[in-house]
Amino acid sequence: MSELSANLPPRRDRFRWLNSLWPWLCAASVALSVLMLAALLTLLAVRGLGHFWPASLEEVTLRSGESFAGQAVREVTLPQQEGDERLYFTGNRDIDGARWRWVAVDEIARRTQPADLIRLERTPWGDFIGRLEAIEQHDQRWEGEAAWQRLNALLALPISQRQDSQLLLTTTNGETLRQPLANVVSAQAPNAMSAWQKVHAWGEGVWRFLSEGPRAANTSGGVWPAIFGTVLMVILMSVMVTPFGVLAAIYLNEIAHQGRLTRFVRIGVRNLAGVPSIVYGVFGLGVFVYGIGGSLDEWFFSDTLPSPTFGTGGLLWASLTLALLTLPVVIVATEEGLARIPEAQREGAVALGATRLEMLTRIVLPMAAPAMLTGVILAIARAAGEVAPLMLVGVAKLAPQMPLDGEFPYLHLERKFMHLGYHLFDTAFHGEDVQAAIPLVYATALLLVLIVLTLNLTAIFLRHYLRRQRGNEC
Repeated sequence: MSELSANLPPRRDRFRWLNSLWPWLCAASVALSVLMLAALLTLLAVRGLGHFWPASLEEVTLRSGESFAGQAVREVTLPQQEGDERLYFTGNRDIDGARWRWVAVDEIARRTQPADLIRLERTPWGDFIGRLEAIEQHDQRWEGEAAWQRLNALLALPISQRQDSQLLLTTTNGETLRQPLANVVSAQAPNAMSAWQKVHAWGEGVWRFLSEGPRAANTSGGVWPAIFGTVLMVILMSVMVTPFGVLAAIYLNEIAHQGRLTRFVRIGVRNLAGVPSIVYGVFGLGVFVYGIGGSLDEWFFSDTLPSPTFGTGGLLWASLTLALLTLPVVIVATEEGLARIPEAQREGAVALGATRLEMLTRIVLPMAAPAMLTGVILAIARAAGEVAPLMLVGVAKLAPQMPLDGEFPYLHLERKFMHLGYHLFDTAFHGEDVQAAIPLVYATALLLVLIVLTLNLTAIFLRHYLRRQRGNEC
């Protein structure tokens, strides 16, 4: 046994191959993480932004002789080799009672893409797919190509100037429909469009998605109120949480006696970072909304009771709730930054005659500024995607008024607001047409990721700028 042990290499050399393997494992983990993130963003971009591309329309004739027009969405294979089925978006809910239709592929006799098929986005019945026969305005009538040109010209006018115009439409199975032009949002003839026209139409669709409000129970239209509400809430939350988080970290690291009580408080702060967000929502509802908000209504808005002013969910209480939610993150990040500053910096400032306040404000805090911004970055990343607490303290499915407008006092903290995260949840699970909402869910998710990324990059830029300025001073 001793001879065998003598022939073995030392234990340190025996596992040397494992030491060389660790860098490769770390690199593989980073590469896998990057690939997963790229795959997620690609999926969101393709499914979300592809929704705004003018897809070709088909006129389908079945073996039974029936015909319809629509956009082919996807094709699935039925179980047990029973054939394939294709899903078409047919629109025309006010005529057919449904906007989607599954068709067995074997039942299709012919598929064509006529250039005269059009797609109208309307309110309140959704899309119409068919043909434009004529436009009637006063005693005038336009048909054929002249009708299409007149339609595009009228859609560029305000709604008030097309109240007296009507479209004469026909479906592929011969039914006719009179459509008031005032209820038409947009019109496309995708089969007759060139590649450049489709790109232009895609850009207009993306712009309407970013600049307009939602329609048809959030299954169409844009998300501008949700974008505005999300960014405004995150900014207010950051303004509220940063001073309190920084002051708390300064007290725990620089002022408080480092005894058992301080260690207990520090442990409590770190544990608060793991509390479920819905608990903060319940706290905000009970303390902020009903407690503080109800008291403010009794003191200053008694004339409007029982209708609450601050005693209901609003932008202020949502921002405070998320500030409380992200406060431990800012405290921990700032305290870590303060702990990394060498004691010699503090002792040198005091030795040169600086007071403790001057030492903190002129030496310690500028050096810890990147760590503070790191805490703010983490707080923004968490707060921008939170939904559960906002459902209790102020978010709304549809907010008729923006929290920021031209009326005094301009910023209305008591108003409800829309949020991209809640809009995403509501569109995905509470919409009247889930199939139609799926592309908007992807587009909204991509937009939320980009907004969080933009806010984080802004804070990261400020952090690097402060580091560079600090380096130049030194």
